[in-house]
Amino acid sequence: MANPYSQIFAAKGTVGFTLAGLVSRLPLSMMGIGIITMLAQSRGSYGLAGGVAAAFTLASALLAPQVSRFVDRFGQSRVLPAAATLSLLGTSALLISTHWQAPDWTLFAFAILAGCTPSMSAMTRARWTELYRGRPELKTAFSLESVFDEICFIIGPPIAVGLSVGLFPEAGPLAAAICLAVGVTAFVLQTRTEPPVKPAETIAPGSVLRYPALRVLIVALAGMGVIVGTIDVVSVAFAEAEGRPAAASLVLSLYALGSCIAGLAFGAVRIGLPLPKLFLIGAGMTAASTLPLLFAGGISSLAVMMFVSGVFFAPTMIVALSIGEVAVPPSKLTEGLTWLTTGLGIGVAAGAAVSGGVVARFGVPAGFTIALAAGALIVGAAVWGYRGLSRGEPDVAAAPRAEDASAVTVQN
Repeated sequence: MANPYSQIFAAKGTVGFTLAGLVSRLPLSMMGIGIITMLAQSRGSYGLAGGVAAAFTLASALLAPQVSRFVDRFGQSRVLPAAATLSLLGTSALLISTHWQAPDWTLFAFAILAGCTPSMSAMTRARWTELYRGRPELKTAFSLESVFDEICFIIGPPIAVGLSVGLFPEAGPLAAAICLAVGVTAFVLQTRTEPPVKPAETIAPGSVLRYPALRVLIVALAGMGVIVGTIDVVSVAFAEAEGRPAAASLVLSLYALGSCIAGLAFGAVRIGLPLPKLFLIGAGMTAASTLPLLFAGGISSLAVMMFVSGVFFAPTMIVALSIGEVAVPPSKLTEGLTWLTTGLGIGVAAGAAVSGGVVARFGVPAGFTIALAAGALIVGAAVWGYRGLSRGEPDVAAAPRAEDASAVTVQN
């Protein structure tokens, strides 16, 4: 049997934009923890560090879809350099303000400007879609991209923390800025695979948020993000309660490993089920895999449960993005994909915040109930979306204009 991953790289330019996209998306996983480490060392306040990091994360979540909307309208090569430049200016000013002990308000202002980071995972997926729209290779490409996302969040934070602790406080965010500059530059120079800009008269007005199908997916992915954020926090608290704090890294690594393996395997097989049915199955399994976490009796059992839970994460994410690819018109693709990843990111932040408060007040086992509740949210969104998408109901999947015809074919 031919290797499906070698097949997707048969098209010229795919290796180049994939590697550039991988480098340029590393900053998203490095900046938040890098800001916390930097300010904790230089200002001695975790409260300030967490607040500035939260400002950056929130700005990224709100600004990235707007950047992607401009990309759909004017093209990657015109918009990405400008957005990356604004982000780099904000990051540079943040580092200078930290080094020279500028007032605290400047840190928040420049962190918000630094949040003007383009969603490079959406940009690479847009290129894959342009190459393989409507073909089985697209699922394989999306699977690979999901694995790359996992890899970035595995290696990015340790690199940022290690540089800031081992060299100087600003080293972690500085490395993230360098990755962004190098990655975006290499990405936009590869014009062969850049999606063409659609004529202005064919672009549907308004935001993609007006498409009900996309809103369903955003809610579901936010729930998946809550699970990830909860697992991150509660796993650390669980390991500390067991007297083995270092074991938390092993537990979280197994979760990511399970997701990576499943993502690669899912991209290599051909499944004939409709996308809504696959999403419903994935949502149910993702939710069900959170239930055993309530009964973890030790680090070993928790690690096994985390690996199993991770197995269902990447395939469900891949199916959701595949549905999103056909739920919005081609002229809105980048913005639509960005909103999906934004929903995931907001869910991660919310899950970490809520579960942290629950653990502090009610204990470690109670923290896993947040993941269980998020699983119920995912299933609810999948059930609601499945009923409409599988019947092709216009109030769920259809678009208001003829140009949006691709948004009605999710069930195929």
